[in-house]
Amino acid sequence: MMFGKKSSSLTEQDVLDALRGVKDPDLHRDLVDLGMIKNIRIGDGTVALTVNLTTPACPLKAQIERDVRQALASRLGSEWDLAITMGAEVRGKGVVEKGDIPGIKNVLAVGSGKGGVGKSTMAAAIAYGLRAYGSTVGLMDADVYGPSIPHLVGATGRPMARGERIQPIEVDGLKLMSMGFLLEPDRAVIMRGPMLHGIMQQFLHQVDWGPLDYLVIDLPPGTGDVPLTLSQTLPLTGAVVVCTPQEVALLDVTRAVTMFRQLKVPLLGMIENMSFFDVLAYLKERGGPRVQELIGERGFFDTPGDERAYLFGRGGARRRAELLGVPFLGEVPLNIHVRERGDAGHLKDVLAPNSPARPYLLGVVEQLAAQISIQNIKSPKMPKLEILN
Repeated sequence: MMFGKKSSSLTEQDVLDALRGVKDPDLHRDLVDLGMIKNIRIGDGTVALTVNLTTPACPLKAQIERDVRQALASRLGSEWDLAITMGAEVRGKGVVEKGDIPGIKNVLAVGSGKGGVGKSTMAAAIAYGLRAYGSTVGLMDADVYGPSIPHLVGATGRPMARGERIQPIEVDGLKLMSMGFLLEPDRAVIMRGPMLHGIMQQFLHQVDWGPLDYLVIDLPPGTGDVPLTLSQTLPLTGAVVVCTPQEVALLDVTRAVTMFRQLKVPLLGMIENMSFFDVLAYLKERGGPRVQELIGERGFFDTPGDERAYLFGRGGARRRAELLGVPFLGEVPLNIHVRERGDAGHLKDVLAPNSPARPYLLGVVEQLAAQISIQNIKSPKMPKLEILN
């Protein structure tokens, strides 16, 4: 049914009916059924509404807005003026289970099959990326044997208690907790399973995290006690696995994926770190005036693509993700800027507008946010692990 611009009979229900069949491309569900159409207002020749996405980091925001606009124009008539606001409200599972942390919508574990793949850097970058889109984010350093998060983000001090609750350290809009805040800098951490279990319980349930859209947890590398403790302690939204492209690293990442599946933790995706070295970006930034001049000349590289050096192999994580049936979240190149900013305690700078790493990291964050929304929509929380004798 078409409504002319002067029609006074148009109702909110007519607008909703016009939008039925418009789906979220990631969730494959109707926007109306998902409750994403809000604040419908009908004026003199004007239809205004808000599309409330499930995450502000939605990678298909522009496509959804375009689909909504086209559906309204074709079903209501092109003479209506459309005012569409794209909003977002991060969702959790929508059900409360034993072990959940009040006020925290999504808990993400970031792990790896082995050390040295940049797992902690990726965990911190994910937290900063989600924060950059406007979400409230906490970052918990569960890598108790090598707590590097405080150094990467430039956080210092000791958490204070307020009543019976521990107050997290806050830096750059992130709420942080780490063993690194509680230890002397050179002290080794020697702990067995029961001690680790107690510390994880404290970090999760005695820290005053407050309302959070996402709590990102940096796990120790490998398949030890901490992932087991976390899976027993609370229902995780899912896990992210970080790896590098070479074959020896991919063998270990397969074990990490298998571990999460045995623990019944959903796999949100795999990130390939150090995918390639961007020679052109490095030369542009560090090469000096003469190199800058040469880069501007045609034929500086013989063949398109030569400017990328695949030091550890090419595409290994993508192929392994496909083989294992795990979403592939994206590639992050080996970048000296990331190393320098992390060493200096200013990892947030890797998401600055002029950072060469920014587009890669935000691409990963968008794909991850989409997978979280998919996981939250498609099924209830996974059951916690039952240990069988």
